[in-house]
Amino acid sequence: MIISTTAEIGGKRVVKTLGLVAGNTVRSRNIGRDILAGLKNIVGGEIKEYTQLMASSRRDAIQRMILEAENMGANAVVEVRFVTAAVASTAAEIVAYGTAVVVE
Repeated sequence: MIISTTAEIGGKRVVKTLGLVAGNTVRSRNIGRDILAGLKNIVGGEIKEYTQLMASSRRDAIQRMILEAENMGANAVVEVRFVTAAVASTAAEIVAYGTAVVVE
């Protein structure tokens, strides 16, 4: 499966557009991460626990988007984008979406 944030894939030609595909995940924080994040807020710097949580969430959302594209018969997804949103005070959703296509 080829994933691209652009409309075109170098050396390939889109022969069929199958439609919108998306994958999402909702993750909540936990008390351990919140304590470490609170301490990091005092001294400054990257909050690695949240960085890792978001990276894992992106991977899951991409994999779910790929699965949906494969089920439609696609071999590529173009114009891939990400959206995040707060679902609750301690939870966030990340969505990966794009257009499923067949390329040659």
